[in-house]
Amino acid sequence: QLPNFDILSLKDFPDYQAPLETGKTFKENAILKARHAAKALSQWVIADDSGLVVPALKGEPGVFSARYAGNDASDTDNRKKLLDKMAHLAGQDRSAYFECCIALASPEDLKKVACATCEGFILDKEKGGGGFGYDPLFVKHEYNKTFAELEESLKNRVSHRRKALDKILLSLESLA
Repeated sequence: QLPNFDILSLKDFPDYQAPLETGKTFKENAILKARHAAKALSQWVIADDSGLVVPALKGEPGVFSARYAGNDASDTDNRKKLLDKMAHLAGQDRSAYFECCIALASPEDLKKVACATCEGFILDKEKGGGGFGYDPLFVKHEYNKTFAELEESLKNRVSHRRKALDKILLSLESLA
């Protein structure tokens, strides 16, 4: 709980135009987005970038996770492309992880960046109806369900995003 902060989202700033994500890493994109929004909005900003990394595919889909099958691709299109590219892979080669980097910036400068991962593997077919993105394909280590099968509250406790956010919260608490 952060009682001293008013939490807003980009929906509160409908005229804001986000920058292109030109970074080569999640960290670079998170920093780019946080700095841009903080300056443009004259507000403290938390921005994130995250996605799925498959080492056997040389890091794909990586920073292109949301647009892996093209700029206008749906989650289904992206999952299909991933499954097609991984069709020949088995065992350890199906290892994958989600990564999230969150950047905290003031209008003057970048204050903190925190990154975290969630390791697991990719199934050869979709399971579950919850979540979004690659959730129906990703099974976190020590769990026997995809992210799309897990209860949302459990997924939110063990995800890469939660781990990164917990690290950033320490910096926010010190500001209060």
